[in-house]
Amino acid sequence: METSIVGVGVSISDRFRTVVEEKTARIQTLAPRAMRLEIKVTHRAYRNGRRPDETVELTLLGKGPVVRAEAIDPDKFTALDMALDKLAEQLRRAKEKRIDSRNQSRGPHFEKGSGALAGIDVQPASVDVLQAVATGTVPVAEEEEEYSPVVIRTKNFDAEWMTVEEAVDRMELVGHDFFLFVDVRTDHPSVVYRRKGWDYGVISLTTAAPPAEALAS
Repeated sequence: METSIVGVGVSISDRFRTVVEEKTARIQTLAPRAMRLEIKVTHRAYRNGRRPDETVELTLLGKGPVVRAEAIDPDKFTALDMALDKLAEQLRRAKEKRIDSRNQSRGPHFEKGSGALAGIDVQPASVDVLQAVATGTVPVAEEEEEYSPVVIRTKNFDAEWMTVEEAVDRMELVGHDFFLFVDVRTDHPSVVYRRKGWDYGVISLTTAAPPAEALAS
């Protein structure tokens, strides 16, 4: 795995590079397909007498989704440890999720033993019903769907309650530009989305009863 280190407002010492090489070995173990780890160290000084701090940003690039982590501390070595811990935790969660998905059956399937359809909310018709349809005892109504040039594809997912911070981590982990969730603090359906740079936005829906005229119609 290739590693690049960039300093903004701070020089990168040989000691820091050595520490990076030693501590990023575990990232290679958790993400063997990773090709590049970008490390950005930013020094921030304040005029109000506040102690300067160091921000360490990690970006892991590879064949899978981009994984990012960030930490701030007055000491850049401590910030590096904190950012690496966050990155490692995201990689562990992703690995556990992949293992769980492999252990679970993917989509609907036919069970030979019981003759049932598993993984789908469909009840197979009995032999009597099939015979009735075949002989015409039970008429079959055929309806033609109205043609529309616009195709709208829908996907339904189970709602997940989480914090905004957790939603941002999930969004970055899957490599999408937005992520839908239910805010655990407010119970409002929300979406986090990526803006420019490291900025993110949140849009939430405040649920309310529909107007009376809508109910009447």
